[in-house]
Amino acid sequence: MKQILLINDVVGYSHVGMVAMLPILTYLGHPTYNLPTALVSNTLDYGRFNVLETTEYMRGTIPVWKQLGFHFDAICTGLMFSEDQARLVASYCTEQHQQGTTIFVDPIMGDAGRLYNGMTEHQVQLMREMLSVADLTFPNYTEACYLTDIPYREEGMTWQEACDMLDRLVALGAKSAIITSARVDGHNCVVGRRSNEPLAGFTQHLDDGQYFRIDYEEIPVLFHGTGDIFSAVLIGHLMKGEPLRESTQTAMRVVSQLIDRNRDLPDKCRGIPIEQCLDLL
Repeated sequence: MKQILLINDVVGYSHVGMVAMLPILTYLGHPTYNLPTALVSNTLDYGRFNVLETTEYMRGTIPVWKQLGFHFDAICTGLMFSEDQARLVASYCTEQHQQGTTIFVDPIMGDAGRLYNGMTEHQVQLMREMLSVADLTFPNYTEACYLTDIPYREEGMTWQEACDMLDRLVALGAKSAIITSARVDGHNCVVGRRSNEPLAGFTQHLDDGQYFRIDYEEIPVLFHGTGDIFSAVLIGHLMKGEPLRESTQTAMRVVSQLIDRNRDLPDKCRGIPIEQCLDLL
C-alpha cells in the first residue's frame, strides 16, 4: 500500500475535505497523513464561518519532515488560502516529485457556475499555478471554466469543446486531467485526458485513446463534500495500480451510491457521514 499526504483544509463542522477523505483512503489500505492549509469552522455556505490559516505551521512542519526523512508515494493538494501558501506547497510538491512522488491537484474553488463563498479571482490564479506541478488534476466543470478562462454554460459543452478544455488544463502544466460534473452533448458525464507519456505513479492505457468520457445519471440532491469523496476513491484506486479510466468509473459509482443512500438527510451542508457507509467502497 502507498503512503499518501493530504494538503487541504480541515473543517470542524461537516464531513468535507480531509474529514471525508481520510477514512476512505485508510479503508482502502493506504496509510494517510495530513498537512492542514487552514482550520475552518464549517462549510462556507452556512453564510458565517471562521478561518485560521496555517501557513506558518506548514512553514515550520515541512523542514521537520525533511529532517526526519518522511517521504510520501502521493500528495493530494486542495484549497489554498494565500500566495505564500501556494508557493510553499508547490515547492514542496516539486521536491517530492523529483523523488518519485505522484502529485494530485484538486483545485477546489466553486460549483454550479460560481465561486464558493469567500473565494476570489486570486484563488483562481493560485490554482492555475498549482496545476504546474500536477500529474493529475480533477476540477469540476465550474472550476475548469475558471482555470481555463472559458465561459460557463448551463447547457455544457460539445465533445470537441470538452477536449479543448482538457487540452487547456494540460497546457497549464498538468500532465493529465479529469473534469467532473460536466455536461457534454446533452449528457451528464466525467471527461478525461491521459498524459502523452507513461506516468510513474499510476497506470494509464496508452493504446486506449487519449480522451475518455463516462456518462452518469444525475441524482437531484446536492451534498457538500462529494468532490472530496470522488477524489479520495479515485486516488485510492489509482495508487492500488488500477488504470485511470477504471478508477474514475469506480469513484463515480461510489459517489452515486453514497448520495442515493443518504439523500434523505436534512442538512446537506454537513456532507455524507462517510464512516457509516464504508461498505460501499
